[in-house]
Amino acid sequence: MELADYLRILRKRWLVILVLTLVGIAASATATLLMTPQYRATTQVFVYVPSSGTVGELAQGGSFAQNQVRSYAEAVSTPRVLDDVVASLGLDETADELGESVTAEAPLNTVNIEIAVVRESPTEAADIANATTSSFEAVIDDITSGQVSVSVLREASVPREPISPNTNLNLALGLLIGLAVGIGLAVLMEVLDTRIRGQRDVEALTQAPIIGGIAYDPNAVKRPLIVQDDPHSPRAEAFRTLRTNLQFLDIEPGARSFVITSSVPAEGKSTTSANLAIALADSGARVVIIDGDLRRPKLAEYMGLEGAVGLTDVLIQRASLGDVLQPWGRRGLSVLPAGSVPPNPSELLGSRAMQSLVHALEQEFDVVIIDMPPLLPVTDAALVSKMTKGALVVAAAGKTDRRELEGALAALENVGARVSGIIITMLPTKGPDAYGYGRYGYGGYGYTAEANAVTTPRRPKASRGR
Repeated sequence: MELADYLRILRKRWLVILVLTLVGIAASATATLLMTPQYRATTQVFVYVPSSGTVGELAQGGSFAQNQVRSYAEAVSTPRVLDDVVASLGLDETADELGESVTAEAPLNTVNIEIAVVRESPTEAADIANATTSSFEAVIDDITSGQVSVSVLREASVPREPISPNTNLNLALGLLIGLAVGIGLAVLMEVLDTRIRGQRDVEALTQAPIIGGIAYDPNAVKRPLIVQDDPHSPRAEAFRTLRTNLQFLDIEPGARSFVITSSVPAEGKSTTSANLAIALADSGARVVIIDGDLRRPKLAEYMGLEGAVGLTDVLIQRASLGDVLQPWGRRGLSVLPAGSVPPNPSELLGSRAMQSLVHALEQEFDVVIIDMPPLLPVTDAALVSKMTKGALVVAAAGKTDRRELEGALAALENVGARVSGIIITMLPTKGPDAYGYGRYGYGGYGYTAEANAVTTPRRPKASRGR
């Protein structure tokens, strides 16, 4: 991943990161509140060898004390020192148990020893520290027969502030841990999310050009024909951009017939087919759109036509093409509904009758668009794609899995059909993957640099997913 990818993840998953950061802070705050405060009292003693001799003897005694001071520090927490402390203070614990809260340190190259006691009670900590110092002084005098003495430099005072818990440190650690876990989870969620999100995901799977990007519209079910119902909307302009890009796909003369399909259902292929056909007809082209989905036909319903008789009847020669072909609108658009649902859709669509029908329509119309079922559930679209100029595959952002799109493209490749282009639908209008309009002052025309980047057909440098 590049830096831009991580920034996009932060923008996209910011709520997850924020929640886990707050959880980390809350957990550390709770743990801090539940922790028992600990107080630390310290004393400092000076170890020396008494001498009334010359300076050399004093220096020799100081060197001896410095060499032995670490051994003396280790004696502070032994039962010989602490037994007297337990007895004098009447503590309800053994010398070994008391030793766990008593430490002694001798800084390097010094004859000083710092004795520290950590207890829950600040007063008790100070009392134990002073008692331990007194007992240590007596023990050293005893075991060295008075040759080494201990002098108290600083007695322990009652501490005012606990040494733990450190609230600020704990909260900072909770914040950092929560933030790290949140970012890690956000990255993991992004890696595990194999859905198509935009142009880059598609380019990783295929070298076919991306010829259109259609933003998500929650009202698409209520207003499927946006080019007709709201021709000045940004979404309608996106279909006109798709129309323009389609015209530049193949500049060679000849029939221009395309199958529009998808990987799985509910990716917007039928609404895309209908709106693209209307946009093409508005440009002055003679267009025919065929509802080739003989399993779940939708085109007649979307376009407000009677669909009881149509493609099926023509293929079984129960009706002539002229009888079932219905003009639509004021432009040169004709619609061939699906007709009745047959028991053998694949056989009908793969028949010579279907091939002859497509060829006949190519002679009569400038553009032939065939709305077909998804590729993964059934083979209908793959069969008909071989009869046309190529297939336009619809992929819904945030819905289509990369493996599903890859499988759909493989299904076309296996039968030798051409993938003419990819159309990305349901692009988000908010967030880091947003597909927005009007950011640079062209809102009335539905154009932005971002939109153009998605809808301008281009070939990626290399396929990385196949």
